[in-house]
Parts: sequence; structure tokens; C-alpha cells
Amino acid sequence: MDRMRIGELTERAGVTQRTVRYYESIGLLPSGEREGNGHHYYTEETVARLRKIDQLKTLGLSLEEIRDVIGLYFTDPSGIQPKRKVLGLLHQHLADTDKKLEALGQFRADLQSHIERFERWLETNDRA
Repeated sequence: MDRMRIGELTERAGVTQRTVRYYESIGLLPSGEREGNGHHYYTEETVARLRKIDQLKTLGLSLEEIRDVIGLYFTDPSGIQPKRKVLGLLHQHLADTDKKLEALGQFRADLQSHIERFERWLETNDRA
């Protein structure tokens, strides 16, 4: 299995070393294999995981949500389990977005009502 150091990993995956270390610290990536010289070595699977993390972030998933699903992409060769889980998360995001839009619409209507009330009051009382 080809192994690479962090510099090559970050170049191939398009991320920074800081990102790799952070993802390791929060459990999104397994730590690289350490050898006697203290260097960490990574595999092609790490590159694939970083790319998958980026794709899932693009879908709007949080890092916590990605942490809950990322392993499935590498244990279920059919891809069915991870896609079902992501689909459930996306449905929840859509429902949350719809609720926020509804609340925002109500806020807008309230603002419009206040503006109209103030304008009417000013028209009536500003003639003095």
C-alpha cells in the first residue's frame, strides 16, 4: 500500500495540514501511522476520506454529521447505507430551512405592519 507524508496528502486532497490535524482531533480522520522517526504516514483511503468530507460539507452537512456518516462510506461497498443516512440528514435540513423561512416570512410581515403603522401615525401627527 502506498504511503505518503502529510505534505503529499494535503497537496493531493487540497486541504491544509492544520485541517488534517483538526479532523484527526475530532475523529473525522484516523491518525496517520507513526514510524520511528516520528513522521505520520497516510494512505489513499485518507485522501478518499478527505475528498468525501469535502463533498459532504458541500451538501451542507456539519462536521458532527459528517463524523456520524463518513465511516459508512468505507465499510458499505454498496453505498446504500451512507446515502440513506445522508438523505435523512438532508430531509431534516430541508424541514429546518422551511421552518426558518416561515419564521422569516412572519418577521417580514410584522416589520411591514410596523412600518405602515408608523407611517400612518406620522402622516396624521406630522402636520403640526
